[in-house]
Amino acid sequence: MEKQLIKTDAAPEPIGPYNQAILAGDMLFISGQICIDPSTGALMNQDIQQETHQVMHNLRSILTAADMSFHHVVKTTIFITDMNRFSEINEVYGKYFDSNSSFPARETVQVSALPKFVNVEITMIAVK
Repeated sequence: MEKQLIKTDAAPEPIGPYNQAILAGDMLFISGQICIDPSTGALMNQDIQQETHQVMHNLRSILTAADMSFHHVVKTTIFITDMNRFSEINEVYGKYFDSNSSFPARETVQVSALPKFVNVEITMIAVK
């Protein structure tokens, strides 16, 4: 199976030895995204809602670069540093999908820390 690198300037540059996403066949594997504004490199984390919106914007940009949308997403993993913030993150996250029937499978995991000490990181798998 051939792997294709997916890269866009509309999402942040990787901050380590990884790529934004890899397309393998019809499956897109998106690396964890945090709240970096790709145009400035600044963290957009004044509050948890802004932070989550920026993460979702970054993910949407990568999906778009692969000619996909949130409709194609079949699996997400959400990493958060405080499970008490879950409902706030969940409220923003849910707005990016058309309806309950388009929600992907998902798990949410509390971790002790995330890159750049942000509060939320999300990965996705999408299928054409």
